Amino acid sequence: MIKFFNTLGGKIETFHPLQEDTVKLYTCGPTVYDYAHIGNYRAYMFEDLLKRFLLFMGFDVIHVMNITDVDDKTIKGAIEQGVSLAEYTEKYVHAFFYGLETLGIMKADHYPRATENVQEMAALVKGLLEKGYAYEREGSYYFKIAKFSNYGKLSNIDQRELKEGVRVDSDEYEKESVQDFALWKAQKEDEPFWETEIGPGRPGWHIECSVMSAKYLGDTFDIHCGGVDNIFPHHENEIAQSEAFSGKKFVNYWLHCQHLIRDGEKMSKSRGNIITIQELIKNHGTDPMAIRLLLLSTHYRKMLNFTFDALDQAKSSLERINEFVAKLGSLSLKEGENPEVVTLVDEMRQKFIQGLSNDLNISSSLTAVFEMIKKVNILIAKEKILKTDAENLIKAIASINKILRVVSFPPNIHVNDGMKVGKDAQVKFLERSLSHKIDKKIKEREQARQQKNYALADKIRDDLMAQGVVLEDTKNGVRWKIIKK
Repeated sequence: MIKFFNTLGGKIETFHPLQEDTVKLYTCGPTVYDYAHIGNYRAYMFEDLLKRFLLFMGFDVIHVMNITDVDDKTIKGAIEQGVSLAEYTEKYVHAFFYGLETLGIMKADHYPRATENVQEMAALVKGLLEKGYAYEREGSYYFKIAKFSNYGKLSNIDQRELKEGVRVDSDEYEKESVQDFALWKAQKEDEPFWETEIGPGRPGWHIECSVMSAKYLGDTFDIHCGGVDNIFPHHENEIAQSEAFSGKKFVNYWLHCQHLIRDGEKMSKSRGNIITIQELIKNHGTDPMAIRLLLLSTHYRKMLNFTFDALDQAKSSLERINEFVAKLGSLSLKEGENPEVVTLVDEMRQKFIQGLSNDLNISSSLTAVFEMIKKVNILIAKEKILKTDAENLIKAIASINKILRVVSFPPNIHVNDGMKVGKDAQVKFLERSLSHKIDKKIKEREQARQQKNYALADKIRDDLMAQGVVLEDTKNGVRWKIIKK
């Protein structure tokens, strides 16, 4: 059973996708007005963890990440440098993809650019106008938030704060500015513009994501991610304009990550404390996988404080995993298998999945990994590790590395740590062993036993056994484990 903290409602909820085996995921991409810093990549890393975990659990994931290449910031930067908008933004787009590749972040299926979807944005504005949710003033179009009764349901804005009829043109504004927001901005001198069915101009920031998400994922999809700073006004406005236009619920689960700060202070240009991926690698000789592990290791809903001490700790943890794998690959071992090691591997795998199933609790999952490493190292010292044990341990690390993507395997160890999930029924079941379907079967068996319907309880147990799962009734409840066939 997978659970996430849903910002919409403010509580932990069991995850049920719209389609049984497919997750439609939209993640807020970069506004390409400057080079991304590690604070930006903290959000992309959380989204990568989410995506990899869903794939690991057997889901197909359709992932869309937008690239905002036209907004107030990009236009201002292009004007200041005296270049076209495309020329100004392209270098930042390239730098963004360099960062993704360097940190091992999986590519999205689609990277729509705002400038490539302007006509569709104009069409959405026209539709809102026709439905009475938008109005025009001097060539610009605004969303009438007083008309949308559910405005504020994501950010918990009080409708009484609404300043009816007051408009705001800026893409970003403070929470107190509960005003009608710009959907479309009229043509201005020296600014780029597009000729559309609603007149010349360019889109407001918020309308962009509504159009690009619907284009690839439909009117309603499963998960929308971003940083907490996007909750208001950006995501609140996305909901309003999307649901006003379609008449359908926009997104079922909203996941937001907290900020990365540096030495206890917000990372910003004005403070001069921004640090980039390139700087850490070139100036400090940092292994990109240590950066990745650092960004992964703190729960996404907690503030991450970047310090070089914390980075050193991530390096040490990474070395510990890599040294463990290298040691396993270099040992000369006798044939055989130690049941104690089998138990350690099974416990680690279950705790690892359980942690991530609980709102991506990566700290719990990593603790399970390092606890296993510690106990196995003791067995190695006592010469209680056999050949099959080493092979199974390496396979276990390779399996979880599909999610972590930080381990470096020596040349003499050949593993398949890609994201492709095998079609074999038992392997697929193993990787989805904690899915809601299996939990449901176990609960059904418990209910049958309580009702003294032992025939049904035995049938459920036998069905699970046939799939490679054995149930153990203990005084602390039902335990299960994967068995070999």
